Parts: sequence; structure tokens; C-alpha cells
Amino acid sequence: MNRKERALVGETKEAALRVLLHNARGPRHGLPRAAGWGYPEPYTRDLMIGALGILASGNAELTASLRAVLLAAAGSQTERGHIPSLVDDPLDRGASDTTPLFLLAVALFRRATGEARFLEPAVRKAMTWMSYQSPGDRSLVAQLPTSDWRDEQWALGYGLYVNAVVYSYLRLFGSRERAEALSREVAMKVVEGEAQRRHVPEGLALSGRPYFAFWSYKVYSSDRFDLLGNCLAALSGLAPPRRARALIRWVERECDALRARRELSGELPPCFFPYIRPGESDWRPRYRRYNRPGEYHNGGVWPFVCGFYVAAAVAAGAHRLAERKLLALGELNRLCADPGRIARFDAAGYGFNEWIKAQDGRPRGQDWQSWSAAMYLYAAACVERGRALFFD
Repeated sequence: MNRKERALVGETKEAALRVLLHNARGPRHGLPRAAGWGYPEPYTRDLMIGALGILASGNAELTASLRAVLLAAAGSQTERGHIPSLVDDPLDRGASDTTPLFLLAVALFRRATGEARFLEPAVRKAMTWMSYQSPGDRSLVAQLPTSDWRDEQWALGYGLYVNAVVYSYLRLFGSRERAEALSREVAMKVVEGEAQRRHVPEGLALSGRPYFAFWSYKVYSSDRFDLLGNCLAALSGLAPPRRARALIRWVERECDALRARRELSGELPPCFFPYIRPGESDWRPRYRRYNRPGEYHNGGVWPFVCGFYVAAAVAAGAHRLAERKLLALGELNRLCADPGRIARFDAAGYGFNEWIKAQDGRPRGQDWQSWSAAMYLYAAACVERGRALFFD
């Protein structure tokens, strides 16, 4: 990067810190809010993913805030070990990703602070909960539709994203044998055809493609591309280096094709593609209102997910591409749905919006989203240090 580009990155990092410090105390027990205005609640998955950027920043106030979040989540843990969807509400249950994200965040917090036994009883209970999450008694864990971060999209059975989080925390906790067992199952092929061979379980590998399937269960699967799940696979090592490099090249080619068809307007990839369209087998009637093609979870451009993409490019050794995408992510984070409100709080005018419509590049979600700001900090740290921070 040249001097001007480094200055732009520095400006965006300062803006991201302002957002996170603003959001660090919300109206519910003083816990952080998921977004500056639209989401005052302490959503577990948002705040656990935000741990990556908070710990990368080294900011003491934010680290203390993260500690409070982890303690509150442990305090709300169910008897069987599940972590709820709101860190302060033990009754808000049913998410497939909150418990593995809690384990990931605790592992990262321990490494950053040196507190090797932090929340050990809660960790043991959460590990037990996760050990029972496979209907086939496998290493791969399963989920119900709309139970992960995509609350408007169906991922059925063995979903890539949740299993990539599980693999990540297993590696960070040093559970090498369990991680390797999960990796072997992910590398098994999805079932092709209409019959499953006896005693040959399904996996998430797709013939002739560098990415893993969105989800798979028995003879059913989706070969659509899940950006977050595949980026986590590249970061964590679930996708080996050669596969990670091929993955990044494939994403860039596919995004060029999307732009040529005017299905993508910006430099950064959608969270999911090809988009699901009316009449296709995986289209749901509710999508017509809440999850249209190129919007929300059906191909919206999410800044926090793009932060993972920048980090995955670093992990794959594509450093120049990662620098270019980090600059594009800074521009994406300038977009805001309510410029007037942002101007009252931030002279630089950064919106750190929730998600952007793929086809026209317009922000459609809530401004000052905590995980958008945090994942920019994490992506910037990976680019500046030339490595996949915490995962290398």
C-alpha cells in the first residue's frame, strides 16, 4: 500500500473503534449493543464474532467489555450447556451457532489474555452440549433450518459454517484428534444421485470444485456457495492451503461473472451465490418478502463477512488481493442508511452498515453494526501483519 492508502486504512480503523466504543454499553444490564440504534440487544453471535476484531485491536476498554459478555453468556447457559441467542436471556434458545461461537470466543480470549482456565466449567458444559449435536453420532454437527446467523435462510443438516466454527475451536483448544476426525468427515463427498450407499456417510466435498457445499444431509445437499463458511474453512485450515488458494481465485472469477451480468455492483463478494430465485427447488415463499435475490442472506454483501474474506485471502497467500479488498471494504463501510444521524455522531461519516444490496450497492440494514466494525479491525490486522491472526 502507498502512504495515502495506509492513511485511509488508519482512518477507517479509528472510525471502527469509535463505533465499538459507542456500542460497548447498551440498555440491557450495561452489556454491548449489536448495533448503534437498530439492535440495542446483546446478540450472542454478533458479539462473539466481534471478539476477533476486539482482541486484534488490543483496546483495554473493549477487552473488558468482551469479558463482561462472556461472563454473561456463561451465566445464561442452560443446564445442558447451550448458550442462548441473547447473552442475557436464558430462555432465548434454539440457535445452532451460538454455543460453538462462545467456545471460539473463549478460546481466543484465553490466548489473548493468558487466562488459561477462564470460564472452564462453562467451557466443559458447552463442549458436552456440542458432543450431542449429531443425529448420526458423528464428528459433524447438524442444525435445523434458520438456526444459524441466516435467520431467513434454510441450511439443513450438516452445514458448512457451523462445522467450520466447531473445527476452529477444536484446534484452538488443542483437541487435535476430534478436529482431525471432523476434517475427514467434511472431506467426504456429498451424496451424488438418488441413493446413499450403505455405511458411506455424506460429507461436504463437491467433485471438481474448490469450495465446500453449503449443507448436506443424506441424499439432500446444496452446492450453492457460502462465503462465510468457506472463508472460515480457509482461515482455520479445514481447507488446506492449495484448496484455499484455488478457492480465492474461484471467488474472484465468479464475482467477475456476476458483475458482467449486473448481479453485483461492487468489488466485494456476496455472502451467498448463485442467488435463489422464485421457482427453484430451494425457494421459500417467505423469501419473496424477506430474502429476495441479491438481498439479505440470499446474496447480500455483508461487511462483516467480507472481513473474513480479506483474512482468508491473507491466509491463502494472496496479499496484494487482500490489500485491495481491504481498501474496498473501507469504502463499503462508509455507506450508511441514515447519513444525517451518522453525521451527528461521526464527522468522518462511516456507516458500518449491516448489509448492502448486491445489484445496486445500496445499504439496506442497520448502521453502526458492531460486527461490521469489529471485522474491519480484524481484516486490517491480518493484512498489516501478513498472517491469519489467531488461526495461523
